Amino acid sequence: MSDPHPLPPLKWEVRRLLTLAAPVVVTQLATMMLGVVDTLMVGHHSVETLAAASLGHVWTFGTLIFAMGVVYGMDPIVTQAFGAGDRERMALALQRGIVVGLLVSIPVSALWLVTAPVMRFLGQDPELAAQAQTYAVLQIPSVPFFLAFTALRQYLQGRGIVKPVMIIAIVANGVNVALNWGLIFGNLGLPALELRGAGIATASTRIFMLVATLLLVRFLQLHRDAWIPWSSRSFRPRAVSELLHYGVPIGVTFSLEVWAFQITTLLAGRLGQNELAAHTIVLNLASLSFMLPLGISLAAVTRVGNQIGEGNYHGARRSAWVAFAVGAAVQTFSATLFVLLRHELPALFTPDLTLVTLAAGILPIAAAFQLFDGTQVVGAGVLRGAGSTKPAALFNLVGYYAVALPLAWYMTFRAGMGLKGLWWGLALGLALVAIALLAWIYRRGPGRRLATA
Repeated sequence: MSDPHPLPPLKWEVRRLLTLAAPVVVTQLATMMLGVVDTLMVGHHSVETLAAASLGHVWTFGTLIFAMGVVYGMDPIVTQAFGAGDRERMALALQRGIVVGLLVSIPVSALWLVTAPVMRFLGQDPELAAQAQTYAVLQIPSVPFFLAFTALRQYLQGRGIVKPVMIIAIVANGVNVALNWGLIFGNLGLPALELRGAGIATASTRIFMLVATLLLVRFLQLHRDAWIPWSSRSFRPRAVSELLHYGVPIGVTFSLEVWAFQITTLLAGRLGQNELAAHTIVLNLASLSFMLPLGISLAAVTRVGNQIGEGNYHGARRSAWVAFAVGAAVQTFSATLFVLLRHELPALFTPDLTLVTLAAGILPIAAAFQLFDGTQVVGAGVLRGAGSTKPAALFNLVGYYAVALPLAWYMTFRAGMGLKGLWWGLALGLALVAIALLAWIYRRGPGRRLATA
């Protein structure tokens, strides 16, 4: 199933990787914008509503990300089955991914039911915590829909079909804006439900994404040549456990990273309101920039997995190192912008000169952080495509919690470096993760399989 092409192998691999990555980047940005739009629109209602929605989002995203990672366990199965031309295995992987998504939606929903007690335990205002729970509970019905959508998206992506989901993600943003405008403020003949309206709008948008994807798959016959009817085989515990074997470490990896950044935000808040605001601005810029290597990482999952499925370990090794090179290139570009526009970029978020100056002081550190962050996310994608998901979880645990966070705390509060110490701690911890992933893939990645094949 190798791709016929007239180009030299490296040029062809770069072109194929970018062809996959570009729509995925747009999809990730569009998905990220769903939360951004919610924040912007509730912020226009009141500061209290914004604070409550922000608290609710911290908890809902921080728990949902683990479930998404578990569903991502189908990635190596789908990509390698596609490379091997095994239509039955691809279909079963999707069905089992949906089953796992429905199962993990139960504990996620249970966690959303205790949003208020968790927020109070974390020292948040009881009234805001209660409102955050209302916002979270209204979204519970959408959890199984969103995880089923995630499974369907990974199934298509593993087969190199990325544009339809990109289109749906873009349209979903329009749906989300319309529903927020109607349900928060009482437009379009709808009741003004304020924060509750934002929760209902978010839940409805997630449901829309699954329904629209299913209709598009059916209409365009995107499941053709990779589908079998549902049967008892879709629910076999041993087969489902294979997906969990891959997926649980991915969920742990995602959770470790997300909660590390939540903790740094809490640490920044201890420095003062200005430092917290500046930290948030830089973190938002880093998150937007992160979508580029994330798209390359997801494309690397597909390319590496497809070629391993074909038995082409040399091609899989080439795909891995091309992904690293392209990821480094795009993050070098982002890092350069962070340095050259360190005053202009924060000014897009605020006219306050104090905040702009604080953010400008840490953007060059964030530039170094970008290089390491891009490398580690591409490395994690390569390992997912190869079906080796545990090393990234271990490296994240050590890098973030044994190095980055303790170092950030020491440099910030003991060494007196303030916000710069926080970001240097993050950068150095991420550097360790990136180096560990590079070394692991060099010694034990697809190239090692080639040497022993």
